[in-house]
Amino acid sequence: MKTLEELASIRDEQRQKMAVRHGNPANDQYTRHVLICGGTGCTSSDSPRIRAILEDELKANGIADRVKVIQTGCFGLCALGPIMIVYPEGTFYSRVNKDEIHEIVTEHLVKGNIVKHLVYQETVHSDGTVAPLSGTNFYKKQLRVALRNCGLINPECIDEYIGTDGYLALEKVLKTMTSQEVIDTVLASGLRGRGGGGFPTGRKWQFAANSVSDKKYVVCNADEGDPGAFMDRSVLEGDPHAVLEAMAIAGYAIGADEGYIYVRAEYPIAVHRLEVALKQAREYGVLGKNIFGTGFNFDIQLRLGAGAFVCGEETALLTSIEGNRGEPRPRPPFPAVKGLFGQPTIINNVETYANICQIILKGADWFASMGTEKSKGTKVFALGGKITNTGLVEIPMGTTLREIIEEIGGGVPNGKKFKAAQTGGPSGGCIPASHLDTPIDYDNLIAIGSMMGSGGLIVMDEDNCMVDIAKFFLEFTVDESCGKCTPCRMGTVRLLELLNKITDGNGTLEDIDRLEHLCYYIKSASLCGLGQTAPNPVLSTLKYFRNEYVAHVVDKKCPAGVCKKLMTLNIDPDKCIGCKVCQRNCPVGAIQINPAAEVKPGKRLPYLVIDTQKCVKCGACISGCKPKAIYKA
Repeated sequence: MKTLEELASIRDEQRQKMAVRHGNPANDQYTRHVLICGGTGCTSSDSPRIRAILEDELKANGIADRVKVIQTGCFGLCALGPIMIVYPEGTFYSRVNKDEIHEIVTEHLVKGNIVKHLVYQETVHSDGTVAPLSGTNFYKKQLRVALRNCGLINPECIDEYIGTDGYLALEKVLKTMTSQEVIDTVLASGLRGRGGGGFPTGRKWQFAANSVSDKKYVVCNADEGDPGAFMDRSVLEGDPHAVLEAMAIAGYAIGADEGYIYVRAEYPIAVHRLEVALKQAREYGVLGKNIFGTGFNFDIQLRLGAGAFVCGEETALLTSIEGNRGEPRPRPPFPAVKGLFGQPTIINNVETYANICQIILKGADWFASMGTEKSKGTKVFALGGKITNTGLVEIPMGTTLREIIEEIGGGVPNGKKFKAAQTGGPSGGCIPASHLDTPIDYDNLIAIGSMMGSGGLIVMDEDNCMVDIAKFFLEFTVDESCGKCTPCRMGTVRLLELLNKITDGNGTLEDIDRLEHLCYYIKSASLCGLGQTAPNPVLSTLKYFRNEYVAHVVDKKCPAGVCKKLMTLNIDPDKCIGCKVCQRNCPVGAIQINPAAEVKPGKRLPYLVIDTQKCVKCGACISGCKPKAIYKA
């Protein structure tokens, strides 16, 4: 257990050691720090092996005592992994492979010469100078609050967290603030729940504080299940102590002495780092009995989810923690009054907690100065789909969709046109190009038929079929419905059947009307948020892309050429050069030379044709056709 004086000494020492990461000379033995991303994305790109090879090269060159290698959390540019940043220059090396390590070590780390052809090219200016990553378009408009330590500290070292003012907020709360003052600060900040609903965090804490009970609980919802979403996972992988500290503050605010983190078992790196962080926090005495000698007790347990999407709903999550099948409960009573084991409970998601310590340290006014009138602070988004810069971004509320997609995200690649952006996962909706300039906040997204959700943002281009997109999310919801209430259990299945009928070319205009009517019935009659929001992808695509539904049922065509039963593949005789690559790639032998075709001047063979009866529309022929002679119709 560490005393406050010992924690202060660690904080000062770590600040000096980490100064090199802020462009200042380090006041210790290391002249350079090399940060290697250890998040899930870069780990899948073999970053642990890159780190091991780097450490061997440092030893071989005799500089292992002068260059410190640190494993961090996610930097944000997930598509560029493995990622390596060298400080104090802030030089950003992307897609690093084992064959490049020797050159980076011998040239940059030994001689001080940045290897310009290996760095992220956007950081190289026309005059040959190399800028840090913070100067790129990806980062210019970002404001990192919840992600402030991700990619900057070693998440498995509590000392480094302490060096970035870690556990200073908990000390301030326990030593100088009453429980009500903590709640008032969170209320004044305007922080709303980042899990999707956007309920004011301070109000939730106030309800739990007002509930009279001998036992209360604090719960962290880390059951992030939206397709394409990885915000909470990245915070847990890159800055787990921020969540532990915030939960302890929440416990003090409402009078709880026990907390639970419910995290998906599919997040092994996050689970491991939480386990390490919990052990360290108990050893240092920032969790456990009599924290900082104030008489306040608080500890946290981990519970692993089995991958049920419905357990992201708060009452289903509590039921699962209790050891029962994860099914929602009717509300009221709300968890703040009767929650875990029947006791008052507050539930916030990872990103919500990740803001708490900064609000306590910097003040409610600081946080409220960011964002919009009704949506304060920043929001983390997982940017994916048809976008140049896939990754994790944190922007102030009120930033427009256009700024995120075109400036931060780098726009839609391959010269394609932007068609829609899907926010909120299976509970959200599709936003068309006409709303690209909408400032993103809770109320604006709801007004245009979508929702914030936990923060997934999937970009689609002209090659996406919006009916197919709606069907994709409905398939997910049907699989994940717990089955407790009939509107969700049966209604979503009926919706999916209608969508399948339409994409198969058997739909009618009456089916479109029936589809819309059923959506509103499911929304109004379902028990929990999963069923109530399941129709949103269908309703939003009907609202903005109804012409595509009509084309499927009237013209029996898929405008985007995605729905297989409404699509045929053909070969353009004017472009075909008779190379037979498509014929060799076809798994069912559906491509043959057209026996009736004449050999045209300049061509070796007659053009080929596709037997539409044999064709299974797998697309293997398209991917191998260099002259782009194969097209969808």
